[in-house]
Amino acid sequence: MTISITDDARARVLEVRGREHDPQGLTLWVEVVGTAANAYTYDMAFLRRDEIDPTDLVTEAGGIAIVIPQTSAAYLDGATIALDGQLGGGLVIDNPNTPSPDIPGLEEAVLEGTVEQRVRQVVDLYVNPAIAAHRGSCEVVGVESDAVLVRLGGGCTGCGMAAVTLRQGIEAAIRSSVPEIARVVDVTDHASGTNPFYAAT
Repeated sequence: MTISITDDARARVLEVRGREHDPQGLTLWVEVVGTAANAYTYDMAFLRRDEIDPTDLVTEAGGIAIVIPQTSAAYLDGATIALDGQLGGGLVIDNPNTPSPDIPGLEEAVLEGTVEQRVRQVVDLYVNPAIAAHRGSCEVVGVESDAVLVRLGGGCTGCGMAAVTLRQGIEAAIRSSVPEIARVVDVTDHASGTNPFYAAT
């Protein structure tokens, strides 16, 4: 299993990790959490080295330990973590692999109700179970026109990888399942997190 990271993405991860408590004790966790619109959805977060499971795969890439759970290894083989200028310099995963039927996808969900009710179903059925592994949570604050306002909680509050989780996981899942939604807006006060990466003003 091979996964790589571009130089600019590595620099961004090191920059964000440097703002965390005990940065040298943190690894980059990358996991496939489902599918949406015929592509994988991911969770990326910092994971303490003492939380690595013996079954997890660990690879070193330019001073960063990347940890992948055994269940995601085959789906991430040959993938590259990169920086996407269109996402405001956010991290993206360029993956040559495509989903197979054994990965749970949002296409299987039967969503009913208003736009907001369907968004809440996606968050409850797929988003929260995926980010719960890192003690994170996502609350739908409301829907305004084509935008969903969300508040991240638990381990996602103040996490340096929260923006990646939002774009690669939460937004991808919601937009692929509820076509009326064009964007997801994070209204979390990240400065209130245990290890905030936004400085309080």
